[in-house]
Amino acid sequence: MADHVPELHITLLDAGDPADAAQMAAYLKDHFPFAGVKTPQRRAIAKDVLGRTRPSPDELLEFAAACWDLPEREMQMVGADELRRHAGILGPEQLPAVRGLLTARAWWDSVDVLAIHVVGPMVRGHRELQTEMDRWIDDRDLWVARTAILHQLLWKEETDTVRLETYLDRRADDRDFFIRKALGWALRQYARTDPDWVARVVDEHRHRLSGLTIREALKHLER
Repeated sequence: MADHVPELHITLLDAGDPADAAQMAAYLKDHFPFAGVKTPQRRAIAKDVLGRTRPSPDELLEFAAACWDLPEREMQMVGADELRRHAGILGPEQLPAVRGLLTARAWWDSVDVLAIHVVGPMVRGHRELQTEMDRWIDDRDLWVARTAILHQLLWKEETDTVRLETYLDRRADDRDFFIRKALGWALRQYARTDPDWVARVVDEHRHRLSGLTIREALKHLER
């Protein structure tokens, strides 16, 4: 699968628009260069080049690592898209490699895809990984901690609310924007399933939570 990366890279560069590239880079605070290929076109190019590839876990991670090695941000997002598409084949033994991608060229755009659509399904399918999330929530790397907070975002009724509240308690005093935002987002999303639970938890922890977290958590609740 990794042997498709050079063709993907060249095709994306050829399809790029310099004006779009400048706007896309500015949106991510100029942390990364862009080719200037918007998401629908990027995904169409990847589909054309990769076809119906059915990689093994090792081939998938080798492909993602090759994408991460290239400078243009679209390539990391191609890698993230493929990890998302094939997340079901990844197991506990692949989590260290996924963590490595989380912390390399890290920003919210790649981290959130991996947290919600890759790590989330991995933990959901292999519940023994929940203890790893319990370690990640205390990690000094903010992106690892953010992943622990967000990995249950789409779990709905399966959400482990004890863990969610524990993670809120552990990071309630954190001053980082991305951690505060993630805490609020996780609560806001779960409020779609159990608004009363979220309202109670916010009330009980309000004295420690940032205004950002509270606003995000209660955004769709009448409080």
